[in-house]
Amino acid sequence: MLFPLIRPALFALEPERAHTLTLKLLALGARGAAPVFGGRSPASLRTSVAGLDFANPVGLAAGVDKDGRAIDGFFALGFGSVEIGTLTPLPQAGNPQPRLFRLVEDRAVINRMGFNNGGIAAALPRATAAKRRGVLGINVGANKDAPDRIADYAHGVAAAAQVADYVTVNISSPNTPGLRDLQHGSELTDLLAAADEARRAPISRPRLFLKVAPDLDATAIDAIARAAAAHHVDALIVSNTTISRPPLHSAHAGESGGLSGAPLAPLARQRLADFRAATGGAIPLISVGGIDSADEAYARIRAGASLVQLYTALVYQGPGLARRIVRGLANNLKRDGFATVAEAVGTSERHRAA
Repeated sequence: MLFPLIRPALFALEPERAHTLTLKLLALGARGAAPVFGGRSPASLRTSVAGLDFANPVGLAAGVDKDGRAIDGFFALGFGSVEIGTLTPLPQAGNPQPRLFRLVEDRAVINRMGFNNGGIAAALPRATAAKRRGVLGINVGANKDAPDRIADYAHGVAAAAQVADYVTVNISSPNTPGLRDLQHGSELTDLLAAADEARRAPISRPRLFLKVAPDLDATAIDAIARAAAAHHVDALIVSNTTISRPPLHSAHAGESGGLSGAPLAPLARQRLADFRAATGGAIPLISVGGIDSADEAYARIRAGASLVQLYTALVYQGPGLARRIVRGLANNLKRDGFATVAEAVGTSERHRAA
């Protein structure tokens, strides 16, 4: 309720500074107040994906809390899952500033952060200490100058596997040169084989997720779907930011980097449909990109997503968004006669087929 009053002050700050301040406030606010903010999710929103139990299907996307500094705070906002990262084996500063741009007129963001983070070893104690009022994912990547990027991913997966409920292999960022090459051919299969082996070391054996880019053609989508199935990937996160540029109206529209927010929604919807078709529904899908309302989240679920994740819409709508989407999803399920989220997954495509 207070966010419309606070937003002008936040938007007066440089975007990255505002983001850092928000994380600090969430971390502080979670101390002793976490049970109050989000409340309990309706029973109809409980869902199981890849053997993990989610209180609701609304998750926080990676990139918001890279170093895991406000995990309890985000769970307190009502998220059913929180994914921290991207974390790399060694700390790295990322790309030069400025590297984060608000496109207010478009309800979008362009970023070229470059995996800035304090390193996985520094973040894991914070993840271990978090109260974990939901499912915790850890997103891992390779250092920019790594001589062997697959070895970096294997290291990250093995380390994160000690703590996380699931580990996401992120090969979809457009801001690390050459990283997206790992989405293709033998590099992809070698990477997934190494990641699968690395996550088997702990007794807990966390789930392995793969995050892909939206800027893929049909051949690449089919190849990723086959490789994911062959190497026991438990879910696909579809998708990261785009390097494409739909019509934009903001002053920062010409900045390089990955575009997220409302303009990404049509492409994100299409890639969800593409991966649903390529996997035949055999691998759970998590939809990301331009989700800013309960109706949009519900449409993604009915199009085949088992879970959804938010990022950019939080910038424009504030910390109450997750809870609003949770309430709206419960109402939509009830309206359409679905007792659970799982019953609604993929029903729009079945309706079209009928």
